[in-house]
Parts: sequence; C-alpha cells; structure tokens
Amino acid sequence: MTLRIEIAATTYMTDTAKISTLIVDDEPVARAGMRHMLAEVEWISCIGEAANGPAAIEAIDRLKPELVFLDIHMPGLLGTDVLRQIRHQPLVVFTTAYAQHAVTAFELGALDYLLKPFGEERLRATLDRIRTAFGEPRISSLDRFGEAMSHAPMSRLFVRSGRSIMPIAVDEIVWFEAVGDYIAAHTNDTQHLLHLSLNQLEARLDAKRFMRIHRTHIVNLDHVVAFRRDANGSISAELKNGKYLAVSRAKARDLRGIAR
Repeated sequence: MTLRIEIAATTYMTDTAKISTLIVDDEPVARAGMRHMLAEVEWISCIGEAANGPAAIEAIDRLKPELVFLDIHMPGLLGTDVLRQIRHQPLVVFTTAYAQHAVTAFELGALDYLLKPFGEERLRATLDRIRTAFGEPRISSLDRFGEAMSHAPMSRLFVRSGRSIMPIAVDEIVWFEAVGDYIAAHTNDTQHLLHLSLNQLEARLDAKRFMRIHRTHIVNLDHVVAFRRDANGSISAELKNGKYLAVSRAKARDLRGIAR
C-alpha cells in the first residue's frame, strides 16, 4: 500500500491478520501517545489517524476499520456526530478529557470509555474487554452511546449473556437490587448483573414508573400489585410474581396513606 497523507487524516499499511484500528483525536500528542501504546499490542494494526470529524467520517467509511478510538470533543464535529454520519459501523471506544462524561452509564452499553490522561494499564483493561467482543453479535455503537448518555429516561439496558451483548427493555425489569458492587436486574425469568450504583441507575429511570423503596431496591410500579402493611406496621411491595420487597421506614411514611 502506498503511504497516503491527507488533510487531517493519515493512512498506514495494515496487517490483515490483525484487528484494524483507527485513531481519531484532534490533539497530535494524544494520537501519538495512543499510537505508541497500540504498537505494543500484537493483535492490533493501526491503519490510520484522523484529526477532526470530517476526516474521521471519510477515513472510517473508506478504510472500514474494525475498531475506532474516537475522541468525543473535537472542534466543529463531535464524536457522536461522526457516529451519526458514518456508513460503516466499527466497534468504538470513546476517549475524552472531560470528567463530567466519565460515568459508569457506559457499562450499560458494554462500551468502554477512556478518560484522558490514561496509561497503558487502563488501556490494557479496555483492550481485554474489546478483544472478547469480536465475534459477538454487534449492537450499533451509536444506539448504545445514545442510550447511555441521553438525559431522557432509559428505555433499554445492554447486558451480557455469556459472551454476547444483548438489549433488554427496561419495562421487563421487575425490580433492581443492589448486590455488593453490582446491581441485579430481575425479570420474571432471570437476572442480569450491572456494574454501576443504584443511585446512578435511579437517575436514569422514569420516576413515574420506577420507585426507590429501599436503599437496596428499586421497583417497577407496573409489576406491583399493592403495598401491604403487616401487623407491626411495616410495609412491603407485593409483586405480581408473588414476591414481597421490604419498604424502608423513610419511604413507608410516604406510602402509609395508600398501603393496605
């Protein structure tokens, strides 16, 4: 392949036996650092770089990389805008220096997220996750990113099932339960583990449909038959599947007028 140098975009030779990777970042130092770290990864082949959104769109659609490290904040065109306009859909890892976006909501989309500055150890963890993703059914990176970062209530979660990633409608979740460092999302048939806090999840749920009834539980009100009061005055949420979930004292005060 002949070396091609374009305005704000560079193409390199590639080894077809490796995972083709494109680096998109408006900072030359950041691109150079990423390129240096990826050079040590034997199964990665960096096929090019882009320094702005338009160049990224052109490079992604022309080179069709399997993996893209995509900076979210670039002059003129955000990384999310790039995803909306590309025809080719690679696996995407977002990078940025803006800490306010570094939320574990990305766990919902099974996408990884690198907060600058990051080192080789953090990148290695990301690459381990990405490597297992190749060969799995792909879900649009734009869909997952939009679901994770939108300010609107979530309509679906992305969960792991074996080696695959699958979407699950939030409506199907009967209740969420804090279990150590994880959340167990319970449906009528099974449960899925999510790596984020109950507080973070609560902020993304529709408050009209999901209620925090305890420090360890959020319940889907569509699956609640009634709030029951026992002989001691304690209140529990009776679910349609026959399970009862305890309501905390603080929340019970709000429910005493409607509990049976």
